[in-house]
Amino acid sequence: MIRSLDQDTRSNYGAGLLRFTQFCDSINVPETQRMPASEALLAQFVAAFAGITASKTLNNWMAGLQFWHIVNGAPWHASAMVHHTRRGFSKMVPPSARRAKRPPVTIEALSILFDNLSFSNPFDCAVGAAAFMAFWCCCRLGELVIPSPNLFDPIKHVSRSVLPLAIIILSNSARAASLRIPWTKTTKEEGAIISITARPHRTCPLAALEQHTLVNANVPANAPLFAYLTPMGWSPLTRQDFISRCNNVWTSQGFPPMPGHAFRIGGATELLLQGVHPDVVSSQGRWTSRSFLEYWRRIETILPLFISSSINNDRVANVDTIMDSYAQRLSHPAPST
Repeated sequence: MIRSLDQDTRSNYGAGLLRFTQFCDSINVPETQRMPASEALLAQFVAAFAGITASKTLNNWMAGLQFWHIVNGAPWHASAMVHHTRRGFSKMVPPSARRAKRPPVTIEALSILFDNLSFSNPFDCAVGAAAFMAFWCCCRLGELVIPSPNLFDPIKHVSRSVLPLAIIILSNSARAASLRIPWTKTTKEEGAIISITARPHRTCPLAALEQHTLVNANVPANAPLFAYLTPMGWSPLTRQDFISRCNNVWTSQGFPPMPGHAFRIGGATELLLQGVHPDVVSSQGRWTSRSFLEYWRRIETILPLFISSSINNDRVANVDTIMDSYAQRLSHPAPST
């Protein structure tokens, strides 16, 4: 059961156990009453952090407590009382605990990244290839780079063994390729296929990946896909190093720093604005239909970032109409025959 949790999840759950233990110590709850915890104790624990803690933090803590009970074969007594306490908690989250939404990566930001990276430099080449793939292929960043140098797991992380890619020429003369990743957030060990289509733009993901393959050719096949050469041998590209390099470029050019997930929604929005059908975009990003619509419903905060003199307003309105039709079709699916 422990192996079912990712490393980050284990850390978050551990934080919940620590907070619960500290809380019980502070009000002298005997050890025998902490497992299984009564519903009153669980509700009291939730209420103790109301007005000072974010909802996401509490959700992680409670998930950790529940998992702790499951591992120990103990019943979980979170019912109506805890439910209503948590609802009250969510309405009392202070503004300081609410994380401000950051803008998605735009095609302009991606272009600035291209213009300020050196693609003859092994590290920059790996960063650029990962960035352009995350954007145009609508990937989660965790599917491409690893969390830290010592946490590469070939069962979960894609390696250079997928190279060289088999390039195909489509009927319209476009170049494309695909690679298999061994694990995703939604499919777990089933993995997924990422489709990489060449784009008529300097941030083309396929061209960037081919350049990375060439510049970092001497990295072994069992290394992470975006590992790069160093004077000491090679090093894996970690999420932190990737984000830091991208944000250093953007902030130096007057752009705000952006989180890793900004690539995925930015790429999806750009594809929609270029006229790619939402069914295709949803498949490209491997979204479930509903979660993809949730991204689009926040478009009022995203779309202004993409509108420029090069985008026709009628075309943008047409995309909105297409998305409305897409949403209605999901709400009222055609009867099976």
